[in-house]
Amino acid sequence: MRRPHWFCLALFFGLASSAHAAGLQLLDTDPTLAGAIWYPCAADPQEVALGKVSMNFITTLQGVKDCPVSGSRLPVVIIAHGRGGWFGGHDDTAQALADAGFVVAAINYRGDNGADRSQSESLYNITARPADTIRLLNFMLNDWRDRAVIDPERIGFFGFSAGAYTGLILAGAKPDYQKIAGLCTESNNSLGCEQFRRGDIPPEPAHEPRIRAAVLADTALNFMFSPEGLTGVHIPLLIWRSKSGGGGVDPQNAALTASSLPGKPEVRVVPAGHFAFLAPCTAKFAAEIPRLCTDPPGFDRAAFHRELNASIVSFLRDHLAAEGDNR
Repeated sequence: MRRPHWFCLALFFGLASSAHAAGLQLLDTDPTLAGAIWYPCAADPQEVALGKVSMNFITTLQGVKDCPVSGSRLPVVIIAHGRGGWFGGHDDTAQALADAGFVVAAINYRGDNGADRSQSESLYNITARPADTIRLLNFMLNDWRDRAVIDPERIGFFGFSAGAYTGLILAGAKPDYQKIAGLCTESNNSLGCEQFRRGDIPPEPAHEPRIRAAVLADTALNFMFSPEGLTGVHIPLLIWRSKSGGGGVDPQNAALTASSLPGKPEVRVVPAGHFAFLAPCTAKFAAEIPRLCTDPPGFDRAAFHRELNASIVSFLRDHLAAEGDNR
């Protein structure tokens, strides 16, 4: 049976080493906030064992565990992984941001990550992701042990695939649940369609006005957004999308969503498929799951990520600049 493209699962992936240094604190005491925090650190990077938050054979990340935070009045960026991903899935981007003076936080989305996909096909995942992101932001501002270094007026966001959808919702977009009807044919027995047919529709997802700017990569669930549903998005956006799509993302629909956003944000296109936004794979992981690591002939994912990360740092630095910041 063919399932709707927005119910497809994206597997977690392996990461190649990064040259960036970053302090790293693991969030592993609360199962609802399992993830990590990256931040500026004046020390050489090492391998940090993930312990309880490891993703099967992905057992380490690069960084300096519990290194003292360097700096003050630092901006915060929340990173949101794609469907079936994990908090370390954009580790190279997190390290680049930390190296540039940002505090970065990411979690595994409950029921929609590489270790637990029990809610990946549920309609309630549409509202749970924004709610969990807000919980993470509240933790960073109110409960994180180093919260004194944060400037609460400088909050940014980076999301990929379902994470980019999450960012649109947080920025003020409103999904139209009735658009699900065309996907839920009688033969489609997926969890989300069963919920839809019995009228088990989640409430409107929460927005987050504290987020001042966002970078969105290959937004998923584009079919749920009408131009009217996007009129509430007013923050600066940088949109990246893939030329070929894949992983449940139709490049034409992604382009339509981007062109319908208020303010006509800058849109950049990578000449590759959906999974090019995942960090460069290790040789071991590429051999095990080549689907997530295979790019068009001549495409250099590592070189692209240098460009991608530089664009994210530059965009967020510009739009989250503090008063008197001349960097």
